[in-house]
Amino acid sequence: MPISSGDIMKLRAQTGAGMMDCKNALEEAGGDMDKAGEILRKKGIVKAAKRADKIAAEGLIVIAKSPDLKAAVLVEVNSETDFVGASPDFKALAEAIAEAALENKAESVEAALGAKLASGKTVSEAMSEMSLKVGEKIGVRRAVLVTASSGIVASYIHGTKIGVLVELEGGAADFGADVAMHVAASNPKYLNREGADQTDINKEKEIYAEQLRAQKKPENIIENIVKGKIDKYFGEVCLLEQPFIKDEETTVGKLAEKNSAKIIRFIRMELGEGIEKKQTDFAAEVKAQLK
Repeated sequence: MPISSGDIMKLRAQTGAGMMDCKNALEEAGGDMDKAGEILRKKGIVKAAKRADKIAAEGLIVIAKSPDLKAAVLVEVNSETDFVGASPDFKALAEAIAEAALENKAESVEAALGAKLASGKTVSEAMSEMSLKVGEKIGVRRAVLVTASSGIVASYIHGTKIGVLVELEGGAADFGADVAMHVAASNPKYLNREGADQTDINKEKEIYAEQLRAQKKPENIIENIVKGKIDKYFGEVCLLEQPFIKDEETTVGKLAEKNSAKIIRFIRMELGEGIEKKQTDFAAEVKAQLK
């Protein structure tokens, strides 16, 4: 049967094998995608151990939390393609990894990799097995454990791409979930002014001052204008000063006071942030290799 370029691209996304290898495997398998994948693995064309140079920037953000909300873990589990990252098997593995990390109180990626799953295998072993099965690099990039000393850990996950944990003292779980959702949407850099990076603040001041000088503003008033701009900047980047996403007439800080709650810290994790993804034109690659 004729093999389409779409089938070849799909198999390549699943296995990471070369275009011609995928084409030949599909022809040998009579177009059966699963059988073609087995053929590639049997021939040793797909070897997960040799994929260390691949960029795994797709996957899932997962959260596991204790029933009493005293602890929660936020984990990023990566794959190379969104095709694998969206598969039920990958999702089940990612959720199992988060549960194992929580149960073992894993405070680092290394600790999470050594944690044991219900199957008795370590996270590292289970990922290696899946990596060989799908022909992609699978990895845990980040794992953050948050425990509440005298309050709760609220959480929010947006689809599979953004996860947030918020430690609270006082306040109800519903309020905590609202704050976590706000963090997901508004992406604050800091909790409050005291926690802001002074280097960042100095850079902002310098930028504002140079802008004002370019506008020919007198030096004796630049300082006051910069102060006002920095106050506005804090309102944009500090969680407690941001307008609350559900009611912009109040700030998150004022809302916390109204709910008798104190926000201790927050962790926000977005899938693939900070990873430079390689852009591949699969259609052009297929055309070039099939000529």
